[in-house]
Amino acid sequence: MYEYLNGKLAYKCPTYVVLDVNGIGYHVNISLHTFGQIKDREQCKLYVSFQVKEDAHSLYGFAEEGERRLFNHLLSVSGIGANTGRMILSSITPTEIQAAIVQGDVKQIQRIKGIGPKSAQRIILELQDKLKKEGADTLIAIPQHQSVSEESLTALIMLGFNKGQAEKALAEIQKNSTAQFTVEELIKEALRRL
Repeated sequence: MYEYLNGKLAYKCPTYVVLDVNGIGYHVNISLHTFGQIKDREQCKLYVSFQVKEDAHSLYGFAEEGERRLFNHLLSVSGIGANTGRMILSSITPTEIQAAIVQGDVKQIQRIKGIGPKSAQRIILELQDKLKKEGADTLIAIPQHQSVSEESLTALIMLGFNKGQAEKALAEIQKNSTAQFTVEELIKEALRRL
């Protein structure tokens, strides 16, 4: 529903901020990781995840789009709610969490407050393949100015294709053609081959 909020930090503390966007103050829950990145700023952009429960509608904000993606992956695990997801992202860095999940490091995940052995195993079981499929650089912010090939690769990964297969298909298309493709043409051609 919401992609990001960009505005003045009217109030900030380690667990939430009030972001003034054109005169409207949004209460946005944040992780310690995000707080560390925005604590010295007066103005910021937060990528948001809007969570609806029976008794509350809450916004969770992240300084990096990759951290938000990981948060949403964590919420897809049964038994992990928004506050637990935020606790996980506050305990260790998103990169460390991703590495622990991909490597199946139950002990690293268990060190997080509120995560027992069963929850750690469930997180690994449900997310390991998803995170491996996305690739190791999934938490790196998407560059603003991508080449046609990079933008096509990003789109194919978001459509659910394996990064390696998508890269191979795009390389074959560009190697065997002298034509200049638009992003749409390159994606359509890749979809025919995948």
